[in-house]
Amino acid sequence: MDFAPADPSLVTVYTCGITPYDATHIGHAAVFLTFDVLRRHLQDSGVSVRCVRNITDVDDDILRKAAELGVHYLDLAAEEIARFRADMAALSVAAPASEPRATSAIPEILSLVDVLLERGYAYQAGGSVYFEAARSDRYGQLSHLDRDVMLRLAAERGGRTDDPAKRDPLDFVLWQEAKPGEPSWESRWGAGRPGWHVECSALALRELGRSIDIHGGGADLIFPHHECEAAQSEAATGEPFVRHWMHVAMVRLGGEKMSKSLGNLIFVSDLLKTWEPDVVRLAVLSHHYRESWEWEDWLLDAASARIRCWREAASRDDIAGDREPERAGDGDGLLAEVRARLDDDLDVPGVMAALDEAACHPLSASGSEIARAANLIGIRL
Repeated sequence: MDFAPADPSLVTVYTCGITPYDATHIGHAAVFLTFDVLRRHLQDSGVSVRCVRNITDVDDDILRKAAELGVHYLDLAAEEIARFRADMAALSVAAPASEPRATSAIPEILSLVDVLLERGYAYQAGGSVYFEAARSDRYGQLSHLDRDVMLRLAAERGGRTDDPAKRDPLDFVLWQEAKPGEPSWESRWGAGRPGWHVECSALALRELGRSIDIHGGGADLIFPHHECEAAQSEAATGEPFVRHWMHVAMVRLGGEKMSKSLGNLIFVSDLLKTWEPDVVRLAVLSHHYRESWEWEDWLLDAASARIRCWREAASRDDIAGDREPERAGDGDGLLAEVRARLDDDLDVPGVMAALDEAACHPLSASGSEIARAANLIGIRL
């Protein structure tokens, strides 16, 4: 599908961010580095980009971890947000235009739940409010999963399919009744806190409007999170929520998806103690974002050797990679090829192959051209 933003001069991007209860791992980095390359490519194409990346600072996971540690959930969030931002800055991931927290959107969440109740898409059961999935023709159109698979994934990913207050196990919570010891806010349904999915809808609608050009995150968010988010947003506004979805495939370790729940994690901050940030960045970007892949330590050695080769090639005419010469001559050659590769579904491995080829053939590209091409994927030569 060709990319067609609503406004050709301004692309809006919403990326699901972190739940700040643990350090940034390679799976996280794969998502945010992919969206950073996307931003760089759009801006290089002459388009302004407004990126929003949320922080889920209240949900089951962070509350459970804070209770285990005996700390306030917002203190835990503050510590992990600072660590995440330091990791992203080290990897040359630009800060988003906005990084709103779920707890900042309680008024918008309450208003959104009200609208869904008024339009007949939601119902109250006790002190909680649920979205009725069967009421939405939109539900299921993103993931294209059958009911049995939806039920299994919802149960695995916090959907509480056994909640007796639900009319249907696939219904999902918009507002959940307060529990002892948990943070809560007052509402007309009683004290409680927002459900996971409604947080992102409220933040996205507030920050970027009724329709977003690009929305995404890790592929594990397709269902239930993004499916539910799209259904409730479109039920509330009556307009298409997202023009283009973009999901980054999972990173595996030891044959299993890298995840906090499994504990099979490689943390970015640990790698940065030993490896140059650009090496870590290149190692993570060495697979196409749609393809699931296995983390192996040799990827760092390969990335290090690759960068050394590119830097030697970039020094041919002594132009440093962080300078931006005039764009004359960009219509053909290496830069044109790199831009074409990025236009083709963000083919970063193809960009690396083009840079390898140019580095091996001194007459094919100047040093400055190699440096500029590498900079398009955020590698500083």
